[in-house]
Amino acid sequence: MLRRLPFSPWHLLLMPLALLFALPLVQMVLTAFMPDGDINRFPPRLIPSRLQLDGFIGLFTESQALRWLLNTVIVAAIAVLAQLVLCSMAGYGFARLKFFGRNAGFLMILATIMIPTQLLMIPTYVMFSRLGLIDTLAAAFVPWLASAFGIFLMRQFFLSLPAELEDAARIDGCSTFGVFWRVVLPLARPALATLTVFTLLGSWNDLIWPLVAISDESLYTMQLGLANFQGTRHTQWSLLMAGNVVATMPLIVAFVLAQRQFVATMTFSGLKG
Repeated sequence: MLRRLPFSPWHLLLMPLALLFALPLVQMVLTAFMPDGDINRFPPRLIPSRLQLDGFIGLFTESQALRWLLNTVIVAAIAVLAQLVLCSMAGYGFARLKFFGRNAGFLMILATIMIPTQLLMIPTYVMFSRLGLIDTLAAAFVPWLASAFGIFLMRQFFLSLPAELEDAARIDGCSTFGVFWRVVLPLARPALATLTVFTLLGSWNDLIWPLVAISDESLYTMQLGLANFQGTRHTQWSLLMAGNVVATMPLIVAFVLAQRQFVATMTFSGLKG
């Protein structure tokens, strides 16, 4: 009987799990359109009695949500572009170029992944303060310009590529950078797409560091701005949920567009979740 199904039998298990994980997202969207009476009711309503846009109207009229969203887009765009350039070049260097201390240097970079982020906040704040970056938008994206994980991911992918392709390009007269730019990088699109997704998720959702480094409300990122809707005695749930919808949808679209490249990278690089 299972052999006659038009889909894999595993889907019988995966579909209920997918619905289970989708429920919080669906509830968030419904709450964004709920009246305040439905949100504050006990027991809470799962389905709104009527749909309204007060949460979205209040989000854009009572706060600088558009400015926060623009700041987040700027931070995420710079972070993604910098990671694609710097991590791909560093990953290729550690994977293919031979130089003194290559393995030791890579292990040192990899070891930084084990350092908790909280331990780095005070020295990073002191360094940024001396550079004059505190309370600027640069404070939000400079820590995302490169990452040890990005270098590791790109190195693992480059190691999986046949070296004969690069040898053939060198025979044809390509320089080392020409081999990297013309041959290797086009083949690395799955890895680049995966790095884009990870960097976009991390930089877009970053809250702790911007909370420490930025105090000017006009420089808030979206996550930092939404945190202000939660108070000790009162939380503006309609505005908060509307903001979460606005902040989440670009990430969902980005993941849907890059999911095939993401799976391909996991296959080629040997990474396991």
